[in-house]
Amino acid sequence: MNRRFLPCIPASLLALSLSLPLGAAPQAPAAPAAESLPAPADVAAPPADAQVTASGLASKVLSPGTGTEHPAAADQVKAHYTGWTTDGKMFDSSVARGRPIVLPLNRVIAGWTEGLQLMVVGEKRRFWIPAKLAYEGKPDKPQGTLVFDVELLEILRVPPAPADLATPPTDAASHSSSGLVWKVLKPGTGTRHPKGTSTVKVHYTGWTTDGKMFDSSYSRGTPTTFPLNKVIPGWTEGLKLMTEGESRRFWIPKKLAYRGAPGKPEGMLVFDVDLLEIVKE
Repeated sequence: MNRRFLPCIPASLLALSLSLPLGAAPQAPAAPAAESLPAPADVAAPPADAQVTASGLASKVLSPGTGTEHPAAADQVKAHYTGWTTDGKMFDSSVARGRPIVLPLNRVIAGWTEGLQLMVVGEKRRFWIPAKLAYEGKPDKPQGTLVFDVELLEILRVPPAPADLATPPTDAASHSSSGLVWKVLKPGTGTRHPKGTSTVKVHYTGWTTDGKMFDSSYSRGTPTTFPLNKVIPGWTEGLKLMTEGESRRFWIPKKLAYRGAPGKPEGMLVFDVDLLEIVKE
């Protein structure tokens, strides 16, 4: 299907070596913050009641969360944050930009990777991140201990590659004369089917048959909306079989996918698709 790009991760959080996923491309830098948010009173040093880990990361819960699960280092998260140096100067803020970020925890500064694993969804926490867990000695980066207020909005777990990627199961899959194969993972709650020109909203993950994920709306934390006559033929045919609320796995042969197009995944592709809404018939 048509590729979408991962959102731009602010430079203040990026680890030094960030390689973009297949099909992604650098985007324009985020707009500068509209205003400087005031630093907390304890920005210079963590208070006596702060929790301190063995690495030296200090944190204090500002408001408890509503969730029970903690993100893992390999998870993507959606969060709001503001960062200050210990002299009270704000250097970055998603709050000031009015737009939360989605980022992978294993590709940001070490203090974020460790710290956000302590949190649950809905929680707000203040972190004092020592230089060794931030940007110590790195040019053009904020130096010294960095202070972040972070609100964990959502944990975005990309579904693992299914066991039946390489070959569709003969006892549980159906197929069409075109060669498209599918398996219903969860029945739908609706009765309408999209038409070939309908616009739909979906969540999806796509793999090659060797188990490599090449695209996922889950990793971006946002469903994708598109017209069915603007995607690969396997998607146009397959989604017309679905109803709203349904989840289905598709094995799409090369002739219904990218047919050798340069820069696109090759061979048979496997997609798990959740049809969330028929936006326009």
